[in-house]
Amino acid sequence: MIKKIRNFIIKNNLDGYIIPKNDNYFTEYSNINNLAKVTNFTGSAGFALILKKKNYLFVDGRYTLQAKKQSGKKFKIMEIPNIFPKDLFIIENYKIGFNPKLFTDLMLKRYFGNKTKLIPVEFLFKNKIKKNASKVFQLNKYIVGESSSSKINKVKKYMKRFKINYLYISASENVNWLLNIRGKDLPNSPLVNCKLIIPENGKQYLFINQNKISNLIRKYFKNINLCQEEDLLKVISKLNSGSFCIDKTTCSLFEEGIINSKFFITHNKDPIYDLKSIKNKIEIKNTIKAHIEDGIAVTKFLHWFKNNNKKVTEKTIENKLQNFRKKSNNYLFPSFDTIAGSGPNGAIIHYKSNNKTNRIIKKNDILLIDSGGQYKWGTTDITRTICAGEVNNKIKDNFTRVLKAHIAVIKCTLKKKFHGNLIDSLARKSLQNAGLDYAHGTGHGVGFFLNVHEGPQAISKYNKVKIKKGMILSNEPGYYLKNKYGIRIENLIYVDGAKNNLFFKNLTYAPIDHNLINFKLLNKKERNYLFEYHLDVYSTISKYLTETERKWLITLIK
Repeated sequence: MIKKIRNFIIKNNLDGYIIPKNDNYFTEYSNINNLAKVTNFTGSAGFALILKKKNYLFVDGRYTLQAKKQSGKKFKIMEIPNIFPKDLFIIENYKIGFNPKLFTDLMLKRYFGNKTKLIPVEFLFKNKIKKNASKVFQLNKYIVGESSSSKINKVKKYMKRFKINYLYISASENVNWLLNIRGKDLPNSPLVNCKLIIPENGKQYLFINQNKISNLIRKYFKNINLCQEEDLLKVISKLNSGSFCIDKTTCSLFEEGIINSKFFITHNKDPIYDLKSIKNKIEIKNTIKAHIEDGIAVTKFLHWFKNNNKKVTEKTIENKLQNFRKKSNNYLFPSFDTIAGSGPNGAIIHYKSNNKTNRIIKKNDILLIDSGGQYKWGTTDITRTICAGEVNNKIKDNFTRVLKAHIAVIKCTLKKKFHGNLIDSLARKSLQNAGLDYAHGTGHGVGFFLNVHEGPQAISKYNKVKIKKGMILSNEPGYYLKNKYGIRIENLIYVDGAKNNLFFKNLTYAPIDHNLINFKLLNKKERNYLFEYHLDVYSTISKYLTETERKWLITLIK
């Protein structure tokens, strides 16, 4: 594949070509992954730069170890945001080709600045497209808590306030949320790929594969103009003049060019991101139900792991946990590919086992297992670090420091720490006091029966979005010792309380491994939290467990 791209570079009189992870819908998880075809890197974020004589793969801190193992022989691995292509002095004045359907203006400016000449030219990848399109389905307001018309009215109020005549929604997740629809176009998210134009007056324009729409959904869409996916230019040419709002993070240069050919783009942020981030009471209620079912499955798995005497591999672990989840009638499929990293594999933050790396788990191995599910109705994500045998005191100390960071997040005073970056800083203290840290954010936003990673809220070094009631986030500090082991403890949490007295509440119901804790490093408040958390877990899910499982779980309440 690299040879083909280099031939393409020479044929088009270029100096290089850039290949992103995303498809033209800019989703994190997609059935199309051209980056993996070129680099063999399977992580969820990154991009490659192919030059005539050198290859670069740019990934963030979560993926540096993984990228070196998967792609290091043919690519030089570069860690972002520490370095971007614009920081490579060798590409000054180079002509770099790119597919305008796969990049936004924001992405290219961030990557290249003004040091290179960017040439829009498409290198064609051969991707298999499923002939039998899965059908769109509707979620009623008793599931999502609000009708689609109510949501559209909120968006139109925003448009009126900022004098926007047309809003182009290029993020499928936002269209799905707005219209209360879902689909099966992605491997881990219940989304249908589509885009939408909302005019200030009249019918919306939905760009979607028509084969995905049943007669029943067609009736539901009676006030919407149904358009083919490639009909944007045709629709734009028919619209009356006015101001347009696009989103700078998901509107491609190709689409922006079409809109710009007739309209003045006045705003660059889709307001649905903010609206979607605040879950209503029904969404929270349904998410809690999903987490109870998930907690039952994970707890049963943890009990099995602790008491299993047979040899197991990482793949065995993945399948075993999946089978526990499948026992729920409301479980649909994983919310992301399960990470089951034992020993040195656990140090690879987003590790994915394969036939070459799949390890047999030894009794004293540390196992990091990060997994989640899409349920009717809710999205879950949980990480537990566990061991069936004994570990040394240094590992216990590091696990306990991660636990202290985890507790610091759930117990923080939101009145004082309203922004994600401040909470992130608070979480890292227990590790940084020992000279340790982790190369990922402390938490990400989570959707309601949507993407497991959802913005704009996050608990990370650079996120300054205000934390508001109804937001769902992950709480997942960690520590990773290269070629040795990885530690991460993750619960999902949500923001509850009154306006001036907000606080985090746990959504996740599953025990934390007591055998890995050095209780001497915990203060009284932290020990009390751990007692109360396990008591809450027991009170919530014990009636769904066997007698043996209950007896095991109750031993953790101490």
